[in-house]
Amino acid sequence: MAKWLQYTKRADFKGIGEHLGVDQVIARIMVNRGLDSEEQMQIFLHPDHKQLLDGGTMKDMAKAVSLLRDAILQGKHIRVVGDYDIDGVQATYILHQGLLHCGAKVSYSIPHRVTDGYGINESIIESCVNDGVDVVITCDNGIAAREPIAMAKEAGLTVIVTDHHEIPYEICHGERKYLLPPADAIVNPKQENCAYPFKNLCGAAVAWKVIGQLFSAMDMPASDSDVFLENAAFATVGDVMELQGENRTIVSLGLHQLQHTKNIGMETLIKRCGLEGKTLGAYHIGFVLGPCINASGRLDSATKSLELLEAKDTMTAAALAEQLVSLNEERKVMTERGVQWAVDIVEKNLNNDKVLVIYLPGVHESIAGIIAGRIRERFEKPTFVLVDGEQEEGLKGSGRSVEAFSMYEEMCKCQELFSKFGGHPMAAGLSMPKENLESFREKINENSSLGEEDLQKVVHIDVPVPFSYLNMSLIEQLDLLEPFGNGNSKPVFAQKNVTFSQVKAIGKQGQFYKAVAKGEDGFTVDALYFGPQDLWKQCMEKSDTFMITYYPQINTFGNREQIQIVITDICV
Repeated sequence: MAKWLQYTKRADFKGIGEHLGVDQVIARIMVNRGLDSEEQMQIFLHPDHKQLLDGGTMKDMAKAVSLLRDAILQGKHIRVVGDYDIDGVQATYILHQGLLHCGAKVSYSIPHRVTDGYGINESIIESCVNDGVDVVITCDNGIAAREPIAMAKEAGLTVIVTDHHEIPYEICHGERKYLLPPADAIVNPKQENCAYPFKNLCGAAVAWKVIGQLFSAMDMPASDSDVFLENAAFATVGDVMELQGENRTIVSLGLHQLQHTKNIGMETLIKRCGLEGKTLGAYHIGFVLGPCINASGRLDSATKSLELLEAKDTMTAAALAEQLVSLNEERKVMTERGVQWAVDIVEKNLNNDKVLVIYLPGVHESIAGIIAGRIRERFEKPTFVLVDGEQEEGLKGSGRSVEAFSMYEEMCKCQELFSKFGGHPMAAGLSMPKENLESFREKINENSSLGEEDLQKVVHIDVPVPFSYLNMSLIEQLDLLEPFGNGNSKPVFAQKNVTFSQVKAIGKQGQFYKAVAKGEDGFTVDALYFGPQDLWKQCMEKSDTFMITYYPQINTFGNREQIQIVITDICV
Protein backbone atom coordinates (compact mmCIF):
# COMPACT_ATOMS: atom_id res chain seq x y z
CA MET A 1 0.00 0.00 0.00
CA ALA A 2 1.11 3.55 -0.64
CA LYS A 3 1.94 5.90 2.21
CA TRP A 4 -0.41 8.88 2.29
CA LEU A 5 1.06 12.15 3.54
CA GLN A 6 -0.76 15.47 3.75
CA TYR A 7 1.13 18.71 3.19
CA THR A 8 1.13 20.75 6.42
CA LYS A 9 2.59 24.03 5.16
CA ARG A 10 0.91 27.05 6.67
CA ALA A 11 0.04 30.41 5.15
CA ASP A 12 -2.86 32.83 4.81
CA PHE A 13 -4.33 30.87 1.92
CA LYS A 14 -7.57 32.84 1.88
CA GLY A 15 -5.72 36.17 1.82
CA ILE A 16 -3.31 35.00 -0.88
CA GLY A 17 -6.21 33.74 -2.97
CA GLU A 18 -8.11 37.01 -2.68
CA HIS A 19 -5.01 39.00 -3.62
CA LEU A 20 -4.30 36.82 -6.67
CA GLY A 21 -7.94 36.43 -7.66
CA VAL A 22 -8.03 32.64 -7.20
CA ASP A 23 -9.65 30.18 -4.83
CA GLN A 24 -7.79 29.56 -1.57
CA VAL A 25 -7.38 25.92 -2.64
CA ILE A 26 -5.30 27.11 -5.60
CA ALA A 27 -3.20 29.23 -3.23
CA ARG A 28 -2.65 26.24 -0.94
CA ILE A 29 -1.54 24.04 -3.86
CA MET A 30 1.02 26.64 -4.97
CA VAL A 31 2.43 26.86 -1.44
CA ASN A 32 2.66 23.07 -1.44
CA ARG A 33 4.69 23.33 -4.66
CA GLY A 34 7.28 25.45 -2.85
CA LEU A 35 6.14 28.88 -4.05
CA ASP A 36 6.61 31.13 -1.03
CA SER A 37 6.00 34.60 -2.44
CA GLU A 38 3.16 36.18 -4.37
CA GLU A 39 5.66 37.22 -7.04
CA GLN A 40 6.60 33.57 -7.62
CA MET A 41 2.92 32.66 -7.71
CA GLN A 42 2.16 35.35 -10.29
CA ILE A 43 4.97 33.99 -12.48
CA PHE A 44 3.64 30.45 -11.98
CA LEU A 45 0.07 31.44 -12.88
CA HIS A 46 0.98 33.69 -15.80
CA PRO A 47 4.02 32.42 -17.78
CA ASP A 48 5.31 34.81 -20.45
CA HIS A 49 8.33 35.34 -22.69
CA LYS A 50 9.96 37.73 -20.23
CA GLN A 51 10.61 34.76 -17.93
CA LEU A 52 12.82 33.01 -20.52
CA LEU A 53 16.52 33.14 -19.63
CA ASP A 54 19.43 34.49 -21.67
CA GLY A 55 21.14 31.62 -23.48
CA GLY A 56 24.21 33.80 -23.90
CA THR A 57 25.19 33.12 -20.29
CA MET A 58 25.87 29.44 -21.01
CA LYS A 59 29.50 28.42 -20.87
CA ASP A 60 31.06 28.20 -24.37
CA MET A 61 27.91 29.62 -25.99
CA ALA A 62 29.78 32.57 -27.51
CA LYS A 63 32.53 30.24 -28.75
CA ALA A 64 30.03 27.81 -30.31
CA VAL A 65 28.09 30.61 -32.03
CA SER A 66 31.29 32.17 -33.36
CA LEU A 67 32.39 28.84 -34.85
CA LEU A 68 28.99 28.34 -36.48
CA ARG A 69 28.86 31.90 -37.82
CA ASP A 70 32.31 31.60 -39.35
CA ALA A 71 31.45 28.23 -40.90
CA ILE A 72 28.27 29.67 -42.45
CA LEU A 73 30.01 32.72 -43.86
CA GLN A 74 32.85 30.58 -45.27
CA GLY A 75 30.47 28.07 -46.86
CA LYS A 76 31.73 25.16 -44.78
CA HIS A 77 29.73 21.94 -44.54
CA ILE A 78 28.07 21.58 -41.11
CA ARG A 79 26.58 18.29 -39.96
CA VAL A 80 24.10 17.98 -37.10
CA VAL A 81 24.40 14.68 -35.22
CA GLY A 82 21.26 14.00 -33.16
CA ASP A 83 19.60 11.14 -31.35
CA TYR A 84 16.70 8.80 -32.06
CA ASP A 85 14.29 9.75 -29.24
CA ILE A 86 11.80 12.63 -28.99
CA ASP A 87 14.37 15.04 -27.55
CA GLY A 88 17.02 14.11 -30.10
CA VAL A 89 14.66 14.37 -33.08
CA GLN A 90 13.30 17.74 -32.00
CA ALA A 91 16.82 19.04 -31.26
CA THR A 92 18.02 17.89 -34.68
CA TYR A 93 15.06 19.61 -36.32
CA ILE A 94 15.75 22.88 -34.47
CA LEU A 95 19.45 22.94 -35.38
CA HIS A 96 18.95 21.77 -38.98
CA GLN A 97 16.17 24.23 -39.77
CA GLY A 98 17.77 27.02 -37.79
CA LEU A 99 21.07 26.65 -39.64
CA LEU A 100 19.27 26.48 -43.00
CA HIS A 101 17.51 29.73 -42.08
CA CYS A 102 20.96 31.27 -41.62
CA GLY A 103 21.99 30.14 -45.11
CA ALA A 104 24.24 27.33 -43.91
CA LYS A 105 25.36 24.34 -45.94
CA VAL A 106 24.06 21.77 -43.49
CA SER A 107 23.10 18.09 -43.33
CA TYR A 108 22.12 15.81 -40.47
CA SER A 109 22.74 12.33 -39.16
CA ILE A 110 20.61 10.49 -36.61
CA PRO A 111 22.12 7.25 -35.28
CA HIS A 112 20.11 4.09 -35.78
CA ARG A 113 19.18 2.65 -32.40
CA VAL A 114 20.17 -0.94 -33.28
CA THR A 115 23.08 -0.59 -35.72
CA ASP A 116 24.65 2.58 -34.26
CA GLY A 117 23.51 2.76 -30.68
CA TYR A 118 23.24 6.00 -28.75
CA GLY A 119 25.05 9.13 -29.83
CA ILE A 120 27.92 10.04 -32.07
CA ASN A 121 30.32 7.19 -32.88
CA GLU A 122 33.34 6.29 -35.01
CA SER A 123 31.18 5.23 -37.96
CA ILE A 124 29.41 8.59 -38.02
CA ILE A 125 32.78 10.38 -37.88
CA GLU A 126 34.02 8.30 -40.82
CA SER A 127 30.92 9.29 -42.80
CA CYS A 128 31.54 12.95 -41.97
CA VAL A 129 35.12 12.71 -43.24
CA ASN A 130 34.05 10.90 -46.43
CA ASP A 131 31.31 13.46 -47.08
CA GLY A 132 33.62 16.43 -46.72
CA VAL A 133 32.04 17.73 -43.53
CA ASP A 134 33.97 20.55 -41.83
CA VAL A 135 31.98 21.14 -38.65
CA VAL A 136 30.09 18.64 -36.50
CA ILE A 137 27.52 19.83 -33.98
CA THR A 138 25.87 17.31 -31.68
CA CYS A 139 22.54 17.67 -29.91
CA ASP A 140 21.13 15.63 -27.03
CA ASN A 141 24.39 13.65 -27.05
CA GLY A 142 28.15 14.03 -27.18
CA ILE A 143 29.05 14.88 -23.60
CA ALA A 144 30.20 11.29 -22.97
CA ALA A 145 31.69 10.67 -26.46
CA ARG A 146 35.36 11.32 -25.75
CA GLU A 147 36.78 8.70 -28.14
CA PRO A 148 34.66 9.53 -31.23
CA ILE A 149 35.23 13.25 -30.73
CA ALA A 150 38.98 12.70 -30.31
CA MET A 151 38.84 10.80 -33.61
CA ALA A 152 37.01 13.72 -35.23
CA LYS A 153 39.60 16.19 -34.00
CA GLU A 154 42.42 14.01 -35.33
CA ALA A 155 40.67 14.07 -38.71
CA GLY A 156 40.69 17.87 -38.65
CA LEU A 157 37.00 18.45 -37.92
CA THR A 158 35.67 21.25 -35.77
CA VAL A 159 33.36 19.77 -33.12
CA ILE A 160 30.66 21.54 -31.11
CA VAL A 161 28.82 19.58 -28.42
CA THR A 162 25.36 20.66 -27.30
CA ASP A 163 23.91 18.36 -24.67
CA HIS A 164 22.07 18.25 -21.35
CA HIS A 165 23.12 14.91 -19.89
CA GLU A 166 25.18 14.51 -16.74
CA ILE A 167 28.91 15.12 -17.16
CA PRO A 168 30.83 11.81 -16.91
CA TYR A 169 33.27 11.60 -14.02
CA GLU A 170 35.54 9.26 -12.15
CA ILE A 171 36.40 9.25 -8.46
CA CYS A 172 40.05 10.15 -7.87
CA HIS A 173 41.34 10.34 -4.28
CA GLY A 174 37.78 10.72 -3.05
CA GLU A 175 36.96 13.58 -5.40
CA ARG A 176 35.11 13.73 -8.70
CA LYS A 177 37.20 14.28 -11.78
CA TYR A 178 34.96 15.32 -14.66
CA LEU A 179 35.75 13.82 -18.07
CA LEU A 180 34.88 16.22 -20.88
CA PRO A 181 35.29 15.35 -24.57
CA PRO A 182 38.00 17.27 -26.52
CA ALA A 183 35.47 19.38 -28.44
CA ASP A 184 36.10 22.95 -29.62
CA ALA A 185 33.04 24.14 -27.69
CA ILE A 186 30.72 22.45 -25.19
CA VAL A 187 27.30 23.93 -24.47
CA ASN A 188 25.75 22.07 -21.55
CA PRO A 189 24.32 23.95 -18.55
CA LYS A 190 25.36 21.10 -16.24
CA GLN A 191 29.09 21.55 -16.75
CA GLU A 192 31.19 23.23 -14.09
CA ASN A 193 31.44 27.03 -14.08
CA CYS A 194 28.43 27.48 -16.36
CA ALA A 195 26.66 30.67 -15.30
CA TYR A 196 23.30 29.71 -16.78
CA PRO A 197 21.01 29.65 -13.73
CA PHE A 198 18.66 26.84 -14.79
CA LYS A 199 20.39 23.48 -15.16
CA ASN A 200 17.56 21.15 -16.19
CA LEU A 201 16.86 21.99 -19.82
CA CYS A 202 16.34 19.16 -22.28
CA GLY A 203 18.63 18.73 -25.30
CA ALA A 204 16.20 20.44 -27.68
CA ALA A 205 15.91 23.46 -25.39
CA VAL A 206 19.71 23.78 -25.34
CA ALA A 207 19.71 23.58 -29.15
CA TRP A 208 16.98 26.25 -29.25
CA LYS A 209 19.10 28.55 -27.08
CA VAL A 210 22.03 28.06 -29.49
CA ILE A 211 19.90 28.99 -32.51
CA GLY A 212 18.54 32.07 -30.75
CA GLN A 213 22.08 33.29 -30.08
CA LEU A 214 23.17 32.40 -33.62
CA PHE A 215 20.34 34.41 -35.15
CA SER A 216 21.51 37.45 -33.19
CA ALA A 217 25.10 36.90 -34.31
CA MET A 218 23.90 36.72 -37.92
CA ASP A 219 22.11 40.08 -37.51
CA MET A 220 18.72 38.41 -37.59
CA PRO A 221 15.96 38.96 -35.00
CA ALA A 222 16.52 36.52 -32.14
CA SER A 223 12.72 36.33 -31.85
CA ASP A 224 12.67 34.47 -35.19
CA SER A 225 13.86 31.44 -33.23
CA ASP A 226 10.54 31.43 -31.31
CA VAL A 227 9.13 29.36 -34.16
CA PHE A 228 11.00 26.46 -32.51
CA LEU A 229 9.52 27.07 -29.05
CA GLU A 230 6.86 24.41 -29.63
CA ASN A 231 9.58 21.89 -30.49
CA ALA A 232 11.51 22.68 -27.31
CA ALA A 233 8.28 22.31 -25.32
CA PHE A 234 7.42 19.02 -27.03
CA ALA A 235 10.88 17.65 -26.20
CA THR A 236 10.77 18.89 -22.60
CA VAL A 237 7.62 16.88 -21.96
CA GLY A 238 8.73 13.94 -24.11
CA ASP A 239 12.05 13.66 -22.27
CA VAL A 240 10.19 13.79 -18.92
CA MET A 241 12.05 16.86 -17.67
CA GLU A 242 10.84 18.52 -14.47
CA LEU A 243 8.15 21.09 -15.26
CA GLN A 244 9.60 23.69 -12.92
CA GLY A 245 11.39 26.98 -13.46
CA GLU A 246 12.13 27.77 -17.08
CA ASN A 247 10.90 24.37 -18.23
CA ARG A 248 7.39 25.25 -17.05
CA THR A 249 7.54 28.52 -18.97
CA ILE A 250 8.81 26.80 -22.13
CA VAL A 251 6.09 24.16 -22.01
CA SER A 252 3.28 26.60 -21.14
CA LEU A 253 4.14 28.92 -24.01
CA GLY A 254 5.04 26.08 -26.37
CA LEU A 255 1.74 24.26 -25.83
CA HIS A 256 -0.17 27.41 -26.75
CA GLN A 257 1.92 27.71 -29.92
CA LEU A 258 1.50 23.99 -30.71
CA GLN A 259 -2.27 24.48 -30.53
CA HIS A 260 -1.95 26.73 -33.59
CA THR A 261 1.13 25.15 -35.16
CA LYS A 262 2.17 26.16 -38.63
CA ASN A 263 4.30 23.02 -38.98
CA ILE A 264 2.57 20.90 -41.64
CA GLY A 265 3.86 17.61 -40.27
CA MET A 266 2.89 18.30 -36.68
CA GLU A 267 -0.51 19.59 -37.71
CA THR A 268 -1.09 16.41 -39.73
CA LEU A 269 -0.05 14.15 -36.84
CA ILE A 270 -2.37 16.03 -34.48
CA LYS A 271 -5.27 15.40 -36.89
CA ARG A 272 -4.34 11.75 -37.42
CA CYS A 273 -4.35 11.19 -33.65
CA GLY A 274 -7.85 12.65 -33.37
CA LEU A 275 -6.78 15.77 -31.48
CA GLU A 276 -7.82 18.43 -33.98
CA GLY A 277 -9.77 21.16 -32.22
CA LYS A 278 -8.96 19.84 -28.75
CA THR A 279 -7.04 21.82 -26.16
CA LEU A 280 -3.58 20.26 -26.18
CA GLY A 281 -1.86 19.58 -22.87
CA ALA A 282 1.29 17.89 -21.66
CA TYR A 283 -0.69 14.64 -21.49
CA HIS A 284 -1.23 14.66 -25.26
CA ILE A 285 2.48 15.04 -25.89
CA GLY A 286 3.48 12.45 -23.32
CA PHE A 287 0.93 9.77 -24.19
CA VAL A 288 -0.45 10.40 -27.69
CA LEU A 289 1.77 12.45 -29.99
CA GLY A 290 5.14 11.81 -28.36
CA PRO A 291 4.98 8.00 -28.58
CA CYS A 292 4.34 8.32 -32.34
CA ILE A 293 7.47 10.47 -32.76
CA ASN A 294 9.39 7.99 -30.64
CA ALA A 295 8.07 4.94 -32.47
CA SER A 296 10.12 5.43 -35.63
CA GLY A 297 13.36 5.55 -33.63
CA ARG A 298 12.33 2.42 -31.76
CA LEU A 299 11.23 0.12 -34.57
CA ASP A 300 12.56 1.78 -37.72
CA SER A 301 14.63 4.90 -38.35
CA ALA A 302 14.12 8.17 -36.46
CA THR A 303 14.64 10.02 -39.73
CA LYS A 304 10.97 9.29 -40.50
CA SER A 305 9.94 11.51 -37.58
CA LEU A 306 12.35 14.22 -38.68
CA GLU A 307 11.02 13.97 -42.24
CA LEU A 308 7.51 14.46 -40.85
CA LEU A 309 8.57 17.66 -39.08
CA GLU A 310 10.26 18.89 -42.26
CA ALA A 311 7.44 17.87 -44.62
CA LYS A 312 6.50 20.58 -47.13
CA ASP A 313 3.09 19.26 -48.23
CA THR A 314 0.13 17.55 -46.59
CA MET A 315 0.28 14.45 -48.80
CA THR A 316 3.84 13.62 -47.73
CA ALA A 317 3.01 14.47 -44.11
CA ALA A 318 -0.11 12.29 -44.11
CA ALA A 319 1.82 9.25 -45.38
CA LEU A 320 4.54 9.71 -42.75
CA ALA A 321 2.03 10.31 -39.94
CA GLU A 322 0.23 7.10 -40.89
CA GLN A 323 3.51 5.17 -40.72
CA LEU A 324 4.33 6.58 -37.28
CA VAL A 325 0.90 5.79 -35.86
CA SER A 326 1.13 2.24 -37.24
CA LEU A 327 4.61 1.75 -35.75
CA ASN A 328 3.35 2.99 -32.40
CA GLU A 329 0.49 0.49 -32.41
CA GLU A 330 2.99 -2.29 -33.11
CA ARG A 331 5.18 -0.98 -30.27
CA LYS A 332 2.24 -1.10 -27.85
CA VAL A 333 1.61 -4.79 -28.51
CA MET A 334 5.31 -5.64 -28.10
CA THR A 335 5.47 -3.64 -24.89
CA GLU A 336 2.50 -5.37 -23.26
CA ARG A 337 4.04 -8.79 -23.92
CA GLY A 338 7.39 -7.67 -22.53
CA VAL A 339 5.86 -6.15 -19.41
CA GLN A 340 3.96 -9.32 -18.56
CA TRP A 341 7.09 -11.43 -19.03
CA ALA A 342 9.07 -9.07 -16.80
CA VAL A 343 6.38 -9.15 -14.10
CA ASP A 344 6.48 -12.96 -14.08
CA ILE A 345 10.28 -12.95 -13.69
CA VAL A 346 10.17 -10.48 -10.79
CA GLU A 347 7.41 -12.32 -8.93
CA LYS A 348 9.08 -15.71 -9.33
CA ASN A 349 12.78 -14.88 -8.89
CA LEU A 350 13.53 -11.30 -7.87
CA ASN A 351 11.05 -10.40 -5.15
CA ASN A 352 13.78 -9.86 -2.54
CA ASP A 353 15.94 -7.60 -4.71
CA LYS A 354 15.76 -3.88 -3.97
CA VAL A 355 17.11 -3.07 -7.43
CA LEU A 356 15.60 -5.10 -10.26
CA VAL A 357 17.85 -6.33 -13.04
CA ILE A 358 15.72 -8.19 -15.59
CA TYR A 359 17.02 -10.02 -18.66
CA LEU A 360 14.52 -10.44 -21.49
CA PRO A 361 16.19 -12.31 -24.37
CA GLY A 362 14.49 -11.75 -27.71
CA VAL A 363 12.75 -8.52 -26.68
CA HIS A 364 13.43 -5.59 -29.01
CA GLU A 365 15.97 -3.28 -27.40
CA SER A 366 13.94 -0.21 -28.32
CA ILE A 367 11.24 -0.99 -25.75
CA ALA A 368 13.56 -1.91 -22.86
CA GLY A 369 13.19 1.57 -21.38
CA ILE A 370 9.39 1.53 -21.60
CA ILE A 371 9.24 -1.87 -19.93
CA ALA A 372 11.66 -0.71 -17.23
CA GLY A 373 9.42 2.28 -16.54
CA ARG A 374 6.29 0.14 -16.27
CA ILE A 375 8.01 -2.34 -13.93
CA ARG A 376 9.35 0.52 -11.80
CA GLU A 377 5.82 1.87 -11.44
CA ARG A 378 4.39 -1.51 -10.52
CA PHE A 379 6.97 -2.55 -7.93
CA GLU A 380 8.27 0.89 -6.84
CA LYS A 381 11.86 -0.27 -7.30
CA PRO A 382 14.73 0.94 -9.49
CA THR A 383 14.59 -1.26 -12.59
CA PHE A 384 17.03 -2.22 -15.32
CA VAL A 385 15.78 -4.18 -18.33
CA LEU A 386 18.47 -5.87 -20.41
CA VAL A 387 18.09 -7.44 -23.84
CA ASP A 388 20.40 -8.98 -26.43
CA GLY A 389 22.34 -6.47 -28.50
CA GLU A 390 24.01 -7.12 -31.82
CA GLN A 391 26.27 -10.20 -32.00
CA GLU A 392 29.40 -8.55 -30.62
CA GLU A 393 27.68 -6.11 -28.28
CA GLY A 394 26.56 -8.46 -25.52
CA LEU A 395 23.62 -6.99 -23.64
CA LYS A 396 22.02 -3.58 -23.97
CA GLY A 397 19.60 -2.08 -21.54
CA SER A 398 17.76 0.83 -20.01
CA GLY A 399 17.04 1.76 -16.43
CA ARG A 400 14.32 3.77 -14.69
CA SER A 401 14.64 4.82 -11.07
CA VAL A 402 12.89 6.06 -7.92
CA GLU A 403 13.65 9.36 -6.20
CA ALA A 404 15.88 7.84 -3.51
CA PHE A 405 18.18 6.07 -6.01
CA SER A 406 20.43 8.12 -8.30
CA MET A 407 20.78 5.68 -11.15
CA TYR A 408 23.79 7.29 -12.81
CA GLU A 409 25.75 7.61 -9.56
CA GLU A 410 25.00 4.03 -8.52
CA MET A 411 26.12 2.77 -11.93
CA CYS A 412 29.38 4.67 -11.52
CA LYS A 413 30.12 2.42 -8.52
CA CYS A 414 30.23 -0.65 -10.76
CA GLN A 415 31.21 0.93 -14.07
CA GLU A 416 33.92 -1.69 -14.66
CA LEU A 417 31.12 -4.10 -15.60
CA PHE A 418 29.89 -1.93 -18.48
CA SER A 419 31.29 -1.42 -21.94
CA LYS A 420 29.26 1.81 -22.14
CA PHE A 421 26.81 3.68 -19.90
CA GLY A 422 25.33 7.10 -19.22
CA GLY A 423 22.20 8.93 -18.17
CA HIS A 424 20.44 10.85 -15.41
CA PRO A 425 19.59 10.21 -11.74
CA MET A 426 16.19 8.87 -12.87
CA ALA A 427 17.10 7.08 -16.11
CA ALA A 428 20.11 5.45 -17.74
CA GLY A 429 21.30 3.35 -20.66
CA LEU A 430 24.06 0.76 -20.78
CA SER A 431 25.87 -1.93 -22.72
CA MET A 432 27.72 -4.83 -21.08
CA PRO A 433 29.18 -8.28 -21.78
CA LYS A 434 26.58 -10.95 -21.19
CA GLU A 435 28.81 -12.76 -18.68
CA ASN A 436 28.63 -9.71 -16.38
CA LEU A 437 24.85 -9.89 -15.98
CA GLU A 438 24.74 -11.70 -12.63
CA SER A 439 27.67 -9.71 -11.26
CA PHE A 440 25.81 -6.53 -12.13
CA ARG A 441 22.64 -7.70 -10.38
CA GLU A 442 24.58 -8.67 -7.28
CA LYS A 443 26.77 -5.58 -7.09
CA ILE A 444 24.07 -2.98 -7.77
CA ASN A 445 22.05 -4.55 -4.94
CA GLU A 446 24.98 -4.90 -2.55
CA ASN A 447 25.92 -1.25 -3.00
CA SER A 448 22.36 -0.05 -2.53
CA SER A 449 21.40 1.59 0.77
CA LEU A 450 17.71 1.68 -0.11
CA GLY A 451 15.40 1.13 2.85
CA GLU A 452 11.79 -0.03 2.90
CA GLU A 453 10.54 3.55 3.11
CA ASP A 454 12.54 4.45 -0.02
CA LEU A 455 10.66 1.78 -1.94
CA GLN A 456 7.20 2.69 -0.71
CA LYS A 457 5.06 4.79 -2.97
CA VAL A 458 4.22 8.10 -1.34
CA VAL A 459 1.01 9.96 -2.17
CA HIS A 460 1.22 13.63 -1.20
CA ILE A 461 -2.24 15.02 -0.46
CA ASP A 462 -2.56 18.71 -1.27
CA VAL A 463 -5.74 19.35 0.62
CA PRO A 464 -8.82 17.49 1.93
CA VAL A 465 -11.72 18.85 -0.14
CA PRO A 466 -15.28 17.72 0.64
CA PHE A 467 -17.45 17.15 -2.39
CA SER A 468 -19.71 20.01 -1.25
CA TYR A 469 -16.85 22.50 -1.86
CA LEU A 470 -16.39 21.54 -5.50
CA ASN A 471 -17.72 24.00 -8.06
CA MET A 472 -17.18 24.87 -11.71
CA SER A 473 -15.05 27.93 -10.94
CA LEU A 474 -12.56 26.01 -8.79
CA ILE A 475 -12.19 23.26 -11.39
CA GLU A 476 -11.65 25.80 -14.17
CA GLN A 477 -9.00 27.54 -12.06
CA LEU A 478 -7.08 24.26 -11.79
CA ASP A 479 -6.17 24.80 -15.45
CA LEU A 480 -3.98 27.71 -14.30
CA LEU A 481 -1.70 25.16 -12.62
CA GLU A 482 -1.06 23.28 -15.86
CA PRO A 483 1.02 21.89 -17.47
CA PHE A 484 1.11 18.88 -15.19
CA GLY A 485 3.87 16.30 -15.34
CA ASN A 486 7.20 15.45 -13.74
CA GLY A 487 7.93 18.05 -11.05
CA ASN A 488 4.43 19.54 -11.18
CA SER A 489 2.02 16.69 -10.61
CA LYS A 490 -1.73 17.04 -10.69
CA PRO A 491 -3.09 18.28 -7.37
CA VAL A 492 -4.28 15.52 -5.07
CA PHE A 493 -7.54 16.04 -3.18
CA ALA A 494 -8.74 13.68 -0.47
CA GLN A 495 -12.02 12.74 1.18
CA LYS A 496 -12.65 10.22 3.96
CA ASN A 497 -15.68 8.13 4.92
CA VAL A 498 -16.79 7.84 1.31
CA THR A 499 -19.45 5.32 0.32
CA PHE A 500 -20.30 4.11 -3.17
CA SER A 501 -23.57 3.25 -4.88
CA GLN A 502 -24.62 2.34 -8.42
CA VAL A 503 -21.22 0.71 -9.03
CA LYS A 504 -20.74 -0.69 -12.51
CA ALA A 505 -17.78 -1.98 -14.50
CA ILE A 506 -16.79 -0.03 -17.62
CA GLY A 507 -14.09 -0.35 -20.29
CA LYS A 508 -13.60 -2.93 -23.02
CA GLN A 509 -12.74 -5.67 -20.52
CA GLY A 510 -14.77 -4.24 -17.64
CA GLN A 511 -11.48 -3.31 -15.96
CA PHE A 512 -12.57 0.15 -14.76
CA TYR A 513 -15.42 1.34 -12.57
CA LYS A 514 -18.03 4.06 -12.46
CA ALA A 515 -20.03 4.85 -9.32
CA VAL A 516 -21.80 7.52 -7.33
CA ALA A 517 -19.59 8.64 -4.45
CA LYS A 518 -21.12 10.05 -1.26
CA GLY A 519 -18.94 12.05 1.14
CA GLU A 520 -19.32 12.28 4.90
CA ASP A 521 -21.10 15.61 4.42
CA GLY A 522 -23.84 13.84 2.45
CA PHE A 523 -23.00 15.37 -0.94
CA THR A 524 -22.73 13.04 -3.92
CA VAL A 525 -20.73 13.16 -7.14
CA ASP A 526 -20.19 10.84 -10.10
CA ALA A 527 -16.85 9.01 -9.78
CA LEU A 528 -14.57 7.14 -12.19
CA TYR A 529 -11.80 4.72 -11.22
CA PHE A 530 -9.03 3.69 -13.66
CA GLY A 531 -6.55 2.22 -11.16
CA PRO A 532 -5.57 -1.42 -10.53
CA GLN A 533 -8.66 -3.60 -10.62
CA ASP A 534 -7.38 -5.89 -7.85
CA LEU A 535 -6.97 -2.94 -5.44
CA TRP A 536 -10.57 -1.88 -6.03
CA LYS A 537 -11.88 -5.40 -5.45
CA GLN A 538 -9.80 -5.89 -2.29
CA CYS A 539 -11.11 -2.64 -0.81
CA MET A 540 -14.72 -3.46 -1.67
CA GLU A 541 -14.41 -6.84 0.07
CA LYS A 542 -13.00 -5.31 3.27
CA SER A 543 -15.25 -2.35 4.00
CA ASP A 544 -18.25 -0.21 3.10
CA THR A 545 -16.53 3.14 3.67
CA PHE A 546 -13.31 4.33 2.13
CA MET A 547 -10.73 7.08 2.05
CA ILE A 548 -9.98 8.26 -1.47
CA THR A 549 -7.71 10.66 -3.28
CA TYR A 550 -9.17 12.23 -6.37
CA TYR A 551 -9.02 14.92 -9.03
CA PRO A 552 -12.17 16.81 -10.06
CA GLN A 553 -13.12 17.56 -13.63
CA ILE A 554 -16.02 18.82 -15.69
CA ASN A 555 -17.83 16.23 -17.78
CA THR A 556 -19.41 17.77 -20.86
CA PHE A 557 -22.13 15.74 -22.55
CA GLY A 558 -24.06 17.50 -25.26
CA ASN A 559 -24.95 20.93 -23.85
CA ARG A 560 -24.83 19.69 -20.27
CA GLU A 561 -21.87 20.17 -17.91
CA GLN A 562 -21.53 18.18 -14.73
CA ILE A 563 -18.84 17.82 -12.06
CA GLN A 564 -17.27 14.39 -11.71
CA ILE A 565 -14.18 13.07 -9.98
CA VAL A 566 -11.47 10.64 -11.04
CA ILE A 567 -10.36 8.49 -8.10
CA THR A 568 -6.57 8.25 -8.09
CA ASP A 569 -6.14 6.03 -5.01
CA ILE A 570 -8.33 4.23 -2.52
CA CYS A 571 -7.92 2.54 0.84
CA VAL A 572 -10.10 1.29 3.71
